[in-house]
Amino acid sequence: MSAWVLPDHIADVLPAEARHIEEIRRDLLDMARCYGYELVMPPLLEHLESLLSGTGEALDLQTFKLVDQLSGRMMGLRADSTPQAARIDAHLLNRVGVTRLCYCGPVLHTRPAGAQASREPLQFGAELYGHAGLEADLEILTLALDALRAAKLGALTVDLGDARLVGALLEQSGLDLASQRQVHHALVSKDATELAELTRNCPPEVIGALHALLHLYGDATVLQLARSQLPVWPAVTQALDQLHWLVLQLQTAFPDVTIGLDLADLPGYAYYTGVRFSIYTSAANDALARGGRYDEVGSVFGRKRPAVGFSLDIKALTMAAQAGTKRTVIRAPWAGDASLRQAISGLRRQGETVVCVLPGHESEVDEFDCDRELRLVAGVWAVAAL
Repeated sequence: MSAWVLPDHIADVLPAEARHIEEIRRDLLDMARCYGYELVMPPLLEHLESLLSGTGEALDLQTFKLVDQLSGRMMGLRADSTPQAARIDAHLLNRVGVTRLCYCGPVLHTRPAGAQASREPLQFGAELYGHAGLEADLEILTLALDALRAAKLGALTVDLGDARLVGALLEQSGLDLASQRQVHHALVSKDATELAELTRNCPPEVIGALHALLHLYGDATVLQLARSQLPVWPAVTQALDQLHWLVLQLQTAFPDVTIGLDLADLPGYAYYTGVRFSIYTSAANDALARGGRYDEVGSVFGRKRPAVGFSLDIKALTMAAQAGTKRTVIRAPWAGDASLRQAISGLRRQGETVVCVLPGHESEVDEFDCDRELRLVAGVWAVAAL
């Protein structure tokens, strides 16, 4: 095999795309800072038990593992930065009140999420710790929508659900954990036959409610249907009430965003403990951002407290966003004398990009849009339009 061939679903990022990715990365971090989120930079490599804390089987399968040559302990290359942010909140910051953190860096996956997906996403995320109220869920949702809007995407759709609905039903089902996992998969795939087989010995009320979930998806009217078809249990009622409140808030704040619900869609069911959301656009085949409430994430670190957040892959976001325009730059001859070097330095201090044309390469075309040129006019170097 040729030395330059990369592994499957691993790719170099070339100049035009890299510039677009970097522009979006900066926009996302600026947006998070505007909301008061502090940037953290967790390591790419950690002890395996820290990386996989409270995340379930799915993340374990996605994590590259190796043995630390210094300690002999198992290490992992992070596949998700959320557990790391929880560790930082629990043990390094250890604040009593609200903590807002954001991060941006590469993660590694053993398998791609889709046929066109990378195994090295560039993950951006934001986490809010310390507030159990819906205000935190709404803030994270609002930040996620504003962040995606900053990338100049088309129309957005928010898909909402709540892990407590299925959780409350399965708690009364009498099924063991293995069977409960199978029920989750049957609900996600909308497989009524498999669901009937798995729940045949469950209480009738649970069977009826689980089958009702298969059809409880669509617009906001789904919530009213759910109230008539699901048991009037405290956990179920609370989840439906909170989803209703969030829908009203989003409809007011983002009238151009489509709001949908799927009460049986359970990505990360072993992870989320409350409201969860996915955000889509027609330019992408899968969700561009996912998030929700995961109050259990800090438990393994000995500090369980409310937590809500979201994450996205900037590489996937860049593919769905409008193509970045070429940055306009100033072309200059090779800086062969002091006055020319001084003129170029002055323009760069002003924030201009000045590309010096090396001798013998005057006709080459690069990826910049040279709309001006530095010329010697009456003994003075001046910028002139091309």
